[in-house]
Parts: sequence; structure tokens; C-alpha cells
Amino acid sequence: MNTWLKVLIGVLSGAAVFTAGILIGHYGMYREPSWAKGLIQDVDESLLEQFMKEIDNKKIEENLRALTKKPHMATQEGDNDLVNLILERWKDPNSGLDEAKKDTYDVYLSFPDAEKPNNVAVVQTNGTTIFTTRIKEKNYTADQLDMDVVQPYAAYGPAGNPKGKLVFANQGKISDFEYLSQSINLTGTIAIVRYGGAGRGAKAINAAKFGVIGIIIYTDPKEMNDGKVSETETYPNSWYLPPSGVERGSFNGYFGDLLTPYYPAKEFTYRMDESEIRDLPPIATQPIGFEDAKTLICALSGADAPSDWQGGLGCTYKVGPGFMSSGLYSGSDVQVNVYNKAMVKKSDNVMGIIQGSVEPDRYVIYGNHRDSWVHGAIDPSSGTAVMLEISRVLGKMVKTGKWRPRRTIIFGSWGAEEFGLIGSVEYTEEYYSLLRERTVAYINVDISVFANATFSAGATPPVQNVIFTSAKQVTIPGDKSTSVYENWKKYSNRTSSVHGLIPRIGNLGAGSDYASFIHYLGITSMDLSYTYDKSKTSARIYPAYHTAYDTFDYAARFIDPGFTSHQTVGRTAGNILLRLADSLIIPFDVTDYTETLEAYVKTASESFGTVLSNKNISLAPINDALAKFKTAASNLKQKISELKNLNEIPLTVRRINDQLMLLERAFLDHRAFPEKYYYSHVIWASKTSSVPTFPGLADAFAKAEETKLDDDWKQVNKHVTIIVQAIESAAHILEVVAYHQLKQSKENGSASNAGTTLKPILEWFVIQSILVAILKQLQQGQQGPEPQFPEPQAGPAAPADADEQSEGEPPATGHAGRSAEEIAENNEAHQDR
Repeated sequence: MNTWLKVLIGVLSGAAVFTAGILIGHYGMYREPSWAKGLIQDVDESLLEQFMKEIDNKKIEENLRALTKKPHMATQEGDNDLVNLILERWKDPNSGLDEAKKDTYDVYLSFPDAEKPNNVAVVQTNGTTIFTTRIKEKNYTADQLDMDVVQPYAAYGPAGNPKGKLVFANQGKISDFEYLSQSINLTGTIAIVRYGGAGRGAKAINAAKFGVIGIIIYTDPKEMNDGKVSETETYPNSWYLPPSGVERGSFNGYFGDLLTPYYPAKEFTYRMDESEIRDLPPIATQPIGFEDAKTLICALSGADAPSDWQGGLGCTYKVGPGFMSSGLYSGSDVQVNVYNKAMVKKSDNVMGIIQGSVEPDRYVIYGNHRDSWVHGAIDPSSGTAVMLEISRVLGKMVKTGKWRPRRTIIFGSWGAEEFGLIGSVEYTEEYYSLLRERTVAYINVDISVFANATFSAGATPPVQNVIFTSAKQVTIPGDKSTSVYENWKKYSNRTSSVHGLIPRIGNLGAGSDYASFIHYLGITSMDLSYTYDKSKTSARIYPAYHTAYDTFDYAARFIDPGFTSHQTVGRTAGNILLRLADSLIIPFDVTDYTETLEAYVKTASESFGTVLSNKNISLAPINDALAKFKTAASNLKQKISELKNLNEIPLTVRRINDQLMLLERAFLDHRAFPEKYYYSHVIWASKTSSVPTFPGLADAFAKAEETKLDDDWKQVNKHVTIIVQAIESAAHILEVVAYHQLKQSKENGSASNAGTTLKPILEWFVIQSILVAILKQLQQGQQGPEPQFPEPQAGPAAPADADEQSEGEPPATGHAGRSAEEIAENNEAHQDR
């Protein structure tokens, strides 16, 4: 061997040893890479403050003005214009989102015939029509004159022209018709009822059971206008409903597209026959204004209606049948003329997405429907105006590189909600498996501002904590010293056995787009708004609801002058959204479910316990299941409180977040309510019983008490089993975390120690392998022939050892040979994509 070669080998060997020492020293002192910090980054409170400052009431006002230029009933021209407006906003290069698209569905809708307007008429025995209700509401502003204002009608009400004697049936409840049937033969009659007490569609279904052949619905000024009836006391002189105002609405019995239950309404989807649709009005149905209702009700004959049936029309309500013999309409019948048509139309959801940086496969969804019956300034455009402002501020932060959420945020502008929550239901059907596996929470802001007195919320128990946290951070309009939380507590509160006096959060029914998320998918949900002081008005909702008077003028003058309540909702809802999207640990408090379950069990025991005991049905298994849940929830909360003070490895955080996210799913039982479409949540499903406990148990008990049948008592026992299974399943979801907590505390100290030592150990093994390979090459070189150095070749060189790669072995990939900074840059670029 040549002397120079020996020298070269010695120098290379020394250099290798020196390099190994440097590498060992570098990796022996482990430094956390920059990309790892994002994995344990918690919500940025300073960013929250900046976000809230940027929510602009003037921009919300501008949004609402743009959204209400034209009527925008689902699938009509105005609705399509708003689809394009929202897409344009969410694709804006300066304040848009990462992605914006529309999902289109072919849905079954119902419309009036523009050529043959619906009406109610008084017809004499000779066929002469002597009175007809208004075809359109009276115009007070240019808004009511718009050619696209749809005439008042009951969506999904069947066409027909039934004629008969008129009766007054209060609110159209079963009990109301039972009362009337004691003294009146209802077969062949027309019933006039007022809104409230029973669902729109239920009124017609109830009436038909007693032989009624047509139904008229109106809004009574006693329940909506605090008794105000004259034009000088109503809009445009106040927020109260004018005499000609008519509340439109959908009269179907369940939500989603009626022809494709459980499946997205696409072109290829199987559709049932129209005759198979359940819970539609079986008789002609038409809504009217209270000025026309007064003409009919105040002319009725018969006995006086009960005192609690009396209203605000300025006369004594009688029940009929027929008109007074001394009046103008003596002997006349009432005819309901309906010319509705059903058809399949294309309806769009508009979806906007901000991709998450750390957990892009976890979704926080914020939604609001877009369609309205007329201009819809309050319902739903007040919510859309707020959503567009929230998305503008967040989009700007993303575009300027100031922020990107930990989890993916999805904004949804749902179509055809007014016809039965169709857009959101079709979305949950199309993406059922994806949403069940990945969605953290759903935030619904439909009517963002009913009025300007106080914040209001309905939600499932786990999000009570995050709602309160955000409400404490936002101040009310005009008073920077009072938080939304304290103001809310003043107007509506309850005494919690755990938290003391707190604001009251309502339960979620099925009145807006949260319905399919909570009832069908088991996704933790909430519905947020600002509302009125209920001690100062008896209105069941804002008076212009679903009428031609729900306009920008109405909103700006009487609902929220200055739009500061809209701004407050935007700040509060946005704060909640950011906490859900950015918090290291999802800010759910599972122990708040315990309080709800304990109240349900107590009520069930007090209301049903004695009777059930006599039937050999025990509630003890429910108590046992509750005890397991309570323990598991408490253990999980303790584990979370400990995590906040530790540098936990990301997998631990991910595991606990999955327990929090999946808890609500555990309460689902898709076989619990076979007669109800979509309702699967054992705690929150709909019920007819007034007893505030588990809905399936309450309804089954009421039915068994009524029928006395053994089979019905068996159903009561079955629902006890369903409840036990649901609560124990929820406990098991949490007990997994509690088990790991006990196990990890006994093994090798904390999980964080394992997390901080594993990576440098693996990296040292990689370095060691490289050094061994170098030394082997040097040893081979000492024994082999003198090396030949080829002349440089033009063009790209083949990868080293490419020909030596074994068959079937994948090519070498990964981070070898790259600096930590390069790796971090690549990770950030991948996350941005």
C-alpha cells in the first residue's frame, strides 16, 4: 500500500471519529425542533383579543344590506345570487378562505301557483263569494312591492278547495279538538286555529283525525303583539306585526329531503313515491293575517270559547259551528282554496374551509342557513351577516400569515332550511362517516339577533364551559364594564348544584340546522343568538317572523339600531369558534353532563318510580350506570387538569381529545326510536311527554299508562335498557383515559419524559449505523486495489448505490442528510397545502 494512501486513510479515520464526537455531542443535548412547538401550542389569548377588536358592526350592517336587497326563497333567483355572493367573499384574495365550493342537491319542495293565488273565502249557499282574504300583505315600504315576494302559503300543504262550516279550535292541539268534539260534530268542518301550542304541520294532522277537511292558521296579536292591533301601533311605527302580516312556513313533519330520508338527494339517489311521505298535512291548509282572522272569528256563532282560548282580536271568541244568524255571513260556508305544487329543484350549500395546521382531520363547523321566505333580514340574514364578518377577519389573518387554526374550520351556508332543514341534513347524510369520525363540534347561528337585550344559547352540556368562558371575555353594547356573561345571568339564570347561579342554557330541539348534527350524528352542538327581555313582552318570537316585513329597514330601526348586538354575537361566537379550533385540549367539561343525567334520573324516579316498581321494572340499573359515568368523567377531568401543567407528548393529547369528541356519540342508539326519522340521541330526542326526563322512557310510560297494555309496559322496560346502555357506553368512552392515567403513573415516571428522550435515542441509532457503514468502507478500501478516479461526467449522476438496491426494497426516502430547519420548512409547506 502506498504511503500516501495510508496517510489518507488515517486522516479520514480521524475525521470520522471527530465527526462522530461532534454528532454525539449535538444529539446528546436534545433540542426540541421548531415544528414540535406547534403540536403543544394552546389557544393564543392575544390573538383572541385582536380578533374581537376587528369584528366591525359597520361591516355587518353592510353585509345585511347586501343580503336583503331581494327576497331569496330557496332555489329562486335571489337565493342563487346569494350563493354567488358568498362564494365571491370566500374566494377573495385578501380575506378569503383556503377553499370555497358549493354542494348541489336535488330536493323536493313546495310552492304556490303564481297564476292561481291561495285564499280563504266566505261563500253563500247560492255560491256567491262575499269575502276573500288578502292575496298579499299591505305595502308600507318598497320591500313589500317586490315582484319576488311569495304570496302567503303553507309549504307542503296539499292542493284542494274544501268547503264547510267554520269552527274555532284554539291552537289545533289534540286536546283542543277533543274538547270541541264533545259538543260539535267536526266532520266536514273547516277549523281556524292560531299559531303556538303545536307544530305547524301537526295542527292539520290533528284536525283531520276528527273529520275536519280544511284548516286556516293565523297569528293572534295577544301572543305576538302584546295586544297591539292597529296600524298606528304596529310596523312601520313599531316592531309589532301589522294586521295584514302572514307567517309563512313549512308544514312537513320531519326534516331533510322528504323523498330521500337517510340518503343525500343527488341525481342518482333512489326516491320514494310521494304517497309514501309521512307526516304531511292531509287537508288543505292556508295561513292568513289577523285582520282577516278577525273578520272570520268575530262573526262566529255557538258557545263562548274557554277563557284560555280567548285572544286579542277585540271580540269574544266563540267556537261555532258557522256564523251568527244575525250577521252578514249567516248561513255561509268557508272555503279554503289551495293551489300548491310540489317539484324537485336544485339547491346549493356553500362551504368555506380553513385548513388546520396540526390536526387538519379534526373539524369545527360553523353554520347558518341562507334561504328565507321573503327578504329575511332577521331570519336568517342576521346570522349570515355575522358569519361573513367572522370569516372575513379569520380569512385576513390566514392570508397575511398571522394565524392558522390548529384544527380545520368549516363554514356552511345551508340551502332550503325553511323547507325542513334540508341543506344541513343532506350534508350530514352525504358526509355521514367522515363527520362522525372527525367533527369536534357544530356551532349554529341562525337568527343571530332576535332583539338587543341579552345573549342566549342552547347547547349540549359539554360546551357550557367554553360558552361561559367566551361570554365572560366579551362586553355588552354600550357598557364596557359589564360582560355578556353577567348581563345574560341577570336576564335568564338557574342554580346549578355544581356551579351555583349561572346563565341558563336551553336544550336543543329541532328548530334549526343543528338538528341533524346532534340527533343523527351525535356531534356536540350549540345555537347562539341575542334576544329580548321576556319580562317586557309576551311575543313568542320577533313579530315580523316569516312575513314580508322582515326587512333591512325593520332590522335597522327596531331590532338592532347600530348593529352592535350583531357585533356582540360575532365576538362571542367567534371567540367560541377559536377556542374550539385552537385549544390544545378541546375545552369540553364532561362532568357537566353528570348534572343533567342526575336531574333526569331524579325526575324519572319521582314521576314513575312507584308505578314502575309495581310493574317489576327497576330504575336501579340506570343509577348504577350513572355512578360509573360520574366516576369516569371525574377521572378524565382530573387527568386534563394535570396535563395542563406537563409537556405531554402529542399522542396523549390526541387520545384525550378523541375521548372528549366522541362522548356525545356514545349516547346515540339508531334503534331506540324506530318511528322517528333521524332521532337517535337517547338524551335529547323529541318527545310528546311534558315530564323533563329521558324522552324515550317518558313517552313509553305515558303510552303504557294510557293503554294499560302489557306490550306497552314491555316497551317501558326496553327504554330502561336503552338508557343504561347509552350511559354505560359513554362511561366506557371516558374510562379508557382513566385507565391509561393509572397505568402511566406507574411506568417510568411521566409520559413527557418518554416523549422527550425517544427521538434523540432513535437519531443516535441512525448516526451509529452511518458510522459503522463508513468504517466498513474504509476497511474494504485498505484491502482492495488502488482506487481509480474517473473524469467528471456531464449530466445528472445516478443515485449512490442505486444498482445495489434489493428487489422489492423501497427507495430510500425521509429526512436523512437534511437539516432540522429544512425539515421544519417542508413540514410547514405541507401543512399549508
